Amino acid sequence: MAKNPVLDTATDSVAVPGTAPPAPGRSTVRSLLRLWPYVRPVRTRLVVSVAAAMLASLSTLVIPIVLGWIVDGPIAEHDLAALWPYAALLLLLGLSEAVFFHARRVVLARPLAGVESTMRGELFGKLQRLPVSFHDRWGSGQLLSRAMSDLYVVRTYLAFPLIFLVVNSLTFLAGIALMFTQDWRLALITLAPTLPLFLLTRRFESRYSRATRMTQDRNGDLATLVEESVLGIRILKAFGRHRSMSERFHEQSAVLRRTELEKAGMLANLWSIVIGLPELALGCSLAVGAYLVAHDEMSAGALVAFLSTALTIRWPIESLGWLIAYSNEAATAADRFFEVLDAPDAEPAETVRTTTPSTTPSAVPSTTTTAVKTVTTPDGIRLTGVRFRYPDAPADTPDLLRGIDLHIRSGETMALVGATGSGKTTLTALLPRLYEATAGTITLDGRDIRELDRSRLRELVAVAFEDPTLFSATIRENVLMGAPGAGEDRLRAALATAQAGFVDHLPEGVDTEVGEQGLGLSGGQRQRLALARAVVGDPSFLMLDDPLSALDVHTEALVERALREVLASTTALVVAHRPSTVMLADRVAVLADGRIEAVGTHQELLQSSARYRALMSGEATLAPEGSTAR
Repeated sequence: MAKNPVLDTATDSVAVPGTAPPAPGRSTVRSLLRLWPYVRPVRTRLVVSVAAAMLASLSTLVIPIVLGWIVDGPIAEHDLAALWPYAALLLLLGLSEAVFFHARRVVLARPLAGVESTMRGELFGKLQRLPVSFHDRWGSGQLLSRAMSDLYVVRTYLAFPLIFLVVNSLTFLAGIALMFTQDWRLALITLAPTLPLFLLTRRFESRYSRATRMTQDRNGDLATLVEESVLGIRILKAFGRHRSMSERFHEQSAVLRRTELEKAGMLANLWSIVIGLPELALGCSLAVGAYLVAHDEMSAGALVAFLSTALTIRWPIESLGWLIAYSNEAATAADRFFEVLDAPDAEPAETVRTTTPSTTPSAVPSTTTTAVKTVTTPDGIRLTGVRFRYPDAPADTPDLLRGIDLHIRSGETMALVGATGSGKTTLTALLPRLYEATAGTITLDGRDIRELDRSRLRELVAVAFEDPTLFSATIRENVLMGAPGAGEDRLRAALATAQAGFVDHLPEGVDTEVGEQGLGLSGGQRQRLALARAVVGDPSFLMLDDPLSALDVHTEALVERALREVLASTTALVVAHRPSTVMLADRVAVLADGRIEAVGTHQELLQSSARYRALMSGEATLAPEGSTAR
């Protein structure tokens, strides 16, 4: 038998971060109540909107009473002249209902747009604060769907379903009270389906919550696929894989379609019962009412008033299924929003840990807080007993870095070499705290980096990665991200160091938009702009991850010549794969088996280190199988 694509919680999407089914014991009400801090600033307008909608609904409840007066008065007495005041009253009630409904929308439209904007801004700010390891695990489409579609669902819920969940409930209670004053016997018949409907909706809620979560998660998966396809369109076309990617898209679209159809089927079943039972009860009320009128136990006007009241509260009953469904969708959207907000930020800057390198691969850092004495004497970069493993690395794999001891003297340039997958890039990412070391200490001029505020740390440490990232902005804006307050002279100096004179031949010069990911530029051009961004702020410490790999030999030589002047005034760690890059350094460190195996000058290591000679000659092997380098 085929699995239910909605209710089967063992599907692939559950394993992806942010794509889990609702937790056992999850409460829709509790999920929605978490929105209160964002709603509180507009609570007055929300109350006014509820009041306006309530007055509009009460206007509709008065209409059946007026209809009863008309039937028992002007119509029964054949007095058409007496009909006009009642007609005017009905017109007035209709107009007041329209005015109150219009007021409800006007009062809330702008404030709720502000609520959505505030939530989106907070989500974006949170994404900036979350550690790189979080972004390694989460698909960009999942985050995008939370920032856009989920927050739209929340705003729509606050603007309409929430209001009418309150208003329709109050209207239903007021209508019941009115029907009991008109005829208690017919009221009991009309209300007979209430208990079955309550039990049905309770059962429906849990199933629909799971279906809603699956739908929203699969929307996020599909958004991720679309984004990857757009950003990787050159690769897809170059390898002729656009058709296979299209097939993947259609497969995921089909899964999403089946999930949506399952949701629609659940809602259709609920609606058929929610509408059918009250209609059946209303038909019974009509038959009993006709019997009472025929036996002079009830006037025709009273029966018309009762049935009109029952028809008026039919919408609050019929809307129950839709309102519950939308409440579940909004609660799921809120859960997905708070999943990101609840994720722990990177470690607070003021928390400092003292750790002792462990002799076991799975060393866990101590959380003892202690004071770290600030050393003013320049000491360069010092790593002591540094260990690291990725949070999602399999438990049976060893740490990637297993006890790094390295001292880069102040003003020195150290080249870091090692086999592919040995952890060189990861090591450079530990210094600006893009990742947190599992154990050990890292100091800059004698000060533990965990003692420094992150913003200050990243002013001191500049980075340039082998795979450069540019943003949809001008070249000027991309480069000056490394030093927002820098002037034209520093911008030009940084571009000159990176040999990025090509920018002057672009249509708008340094004010040319580079487009998404800088795909309008070549790999070497993007790499040079990333290098310019790293050096424009005249950093105290510089981390370069093979920054010249995409350059031709001639351009590389020019960049290296200019880069020597920058390296002469900073403390730098340069990941190198080629002898030409190694020659920029004063000393070289060889990384192997998670440790620094050897340190020395290029000539010293050529004589003393077989591994170094193999690396420089291109004969080195890959990192050991099972390592978790990235």
